[in-house]
Amino acid sequence: MLVIGLVAAFVATRIDPVLLRKLWPLALGVACVLLVLCFVPGIGVNRFGASRWIKLGVEFQPSEFLKVIGILAMAGWFARWQTEVHTFWRGFIIPGFIIGLPVGLIAIETDVGSALSLSVAAAAVFFCVGTRLIYLVPTALVGIAGAAAFVRSNDTRWTRILAWLDLDKYRLDEGQQQYRALLAFGNGGPEGMGLGNGTEKFGTLTFAYSDFIFPVVGEELGLPFTLGVVLCYVIITVCGCSIAMQASTVFDRCMAVGLTCVVVVPAMVNIAVTTAAFPNDGLPLPFVSYGGTSLIISLAAVGLLCGIHRRSRPMEYKALPVAGLRSYAVKL
Repeated sequence: MLVIGLVAAFVATRIDPVLLRKLWPLALGVACVLLVLCFVPGIGVNRFGASRWIKLGVEFQPSEFLKVIGILAMAGWFARWQTEVHTFWRGFIIPGFIIGLPVGLIAIETDVGSALSLSVAAAAVFFCVGTRLIYLVPTALVGIAGAAAFVRSNDTRWTRILAWLDLDKYRLDEGQQQYRALLAFGNGGPEGMGLGNGTEKFGTLTFAYSDFIFPVVGEELGLPFTLGVVLCYVIITVCGCSIAMQASTVFDRCMAVGLTCVVVVPAMVNIAVTTAAFPNDGLPLPFVSYGGTSLIISLAAVGLLCGIHRRSRPMEYKALPVAGLRSYAVKL
């Protein structure tokens, strides 16, 4: 999967942005069809009560593709109607529907974490492109209220909230993962127990290879490596924002902002969950957690960011003498 991901990243760096702008409606339609296939018997794969995977020769998770394709669709729309980003219909309602459809399909799969992370990435694109706050703020408040109502009405997710608030009380059932994750960090201490010497991954810390890989890093490799993982995501954030600021087109700018969020937001949530700063959720840690689809899509997202950087021209300045005293830089 790593080789496939690296190939996808290389191809993404070379892909023609004009082609992306033309094909985003088709890509979005195909991706939504794949999401619907998650509920088709014989094709969809149900695990732990969630219908997030499909099997078409190989098994993969369509929601991971939607993270990139959804951002691509928004970028394509705003690039087409960049002079109307402040309007109600073309600047808010229609692009909201474009991203709202896949977000809703992902949420129905009970993959609420991925749906919320994609929503955050979409909100960042809306904000950066210039959509009016009078549209965004009420929508965000309604969305938060709706998410809170959904969590309160769902016994499984509400129990996760209660367990998060009192991990010691729920350490043997709903709060076991986060409780054992904290023990893993404590076992590792500043220096770690040594690569492969961790104990929590052997049964007591479930999904230690995917959703809770970060505590395993802390237990075996210690504080320097956990901080190093966090630093890597900080670097991705800084580089992504820098690429967005230097992008030469609206399309590239929207893509850079959205793709950066697609990689960084799940990482922030995963680290917050495994350190018990957030309630438990099922988001993997990009580039680190086990999962072929996630790795391929994350590498492809980085490849697209590199492609945007290649197409961007750094701002050119020319020094102009003013009153013979000093020079001011003026953008050409």
